[in-house]
Amino acid sequence: MENIKVDVIIPAYHPGKEFSTLIERLTKQTFPIHRIIVMNTEETYWNKELEEKFSILEVHHLKKQEFDHGATRAWAAELSDADVMVFMTQDALPADKSLIENLVKALTEDEKTGAAYARQLPNENCSFVDKYTRSFNYPDRSAVKTKDDLPVYGIKTFFCSNVCAAYKRDIYQKLGGFVRKAIFNEDMIYAGRLIQEGYAVAYAADAKVIHSHNYSCMQQFHRNFDLGVSQAEHPEIFAGVPSEGEGIKLVKKTINYLIQKRKIWLIPGVILQSGCKYAGYLSGKNYRKLPRKMILWCTMNREYWNV
Repeated sequence: MENIKVDVIIPAYHPGKEFSTLIERLTKQTFPIHRIIVMNTEETYWNKELEEKFSILEVHHLKKQEFDHGATRAWAAELSDADVMVFMTQDALPADKSLIENLVKALTEDEKTGAAYARQLPNENCSFVDKYTRSFNYPDRSAVKTKDDLPVYGIKTFFCSNVCAAYKRDIYQKLGGFVRKAIFNEDMIYAGRLIQEGYAVAYAADAKVIHSHNYSCMQQFHRNFDLGVSQAEHPEIFAGVPSEGEGIKLVKKTINYLIQKRKIWLIPGVILQSGCKYAGYLSGKNYRKLPRKMILWCTMNREYWNV
């Protein structure tokens, strides 16, 4: 592990105070980072003092209409010559100093492992329900997923999150990397290809970041619409591997958990949010049947549709 070069890649837009905290924590990791490559959208919003404070930063600016979930990360990957590329989002904070070390360890334990993603812990202001959702999606036990796990995990076999995930650069290049046009879900599309090609995806429960959102019902709708679009546009990955079963399982487990904790007044909100998620997802899966005005209302990424 000592000879492995690691770059961290972070797309950024209008970064605030928390971004400085993120960079600060990355510079104090037990595993040394070679470079932190920032793909910043709109130079106007960039604080140049960050480059003066952190010499490890390499910043590249692009315009908002140029940003794409897949293409921007693919461009950043081309700028890296590291053995391991760790992709993060600007709102994810390392929970401790061992994040990079534990990601690299999970990634390099087996030569067939092409990606490893971190555990996401809730923020202090995270809602009671979302704290449980986090524990469902990011349990405290690590796992390695391969093609053999598809009958067991279904769509979750392909799960990987660029909120914080590490990739072996040689395998990434061999498979062509992230799709160059992606409304969302570029991480799972790539992870799906990894699995299909006989590689493995590791979940590193000991690599931890603090990251959560308290989404409203409409935010869930828009987010899941884009998720549905991404799956509809990549049948080579998602056809025959339905997502609905995992969603239903999560709803049932959440309701049972709320009953056990005697917080039954939260159940209607769970049902409403779940309905918005499913409505968004179903609309996205069938976006080709919708008029353009409807699509632009449903999406959270309007620039994607400006073709």
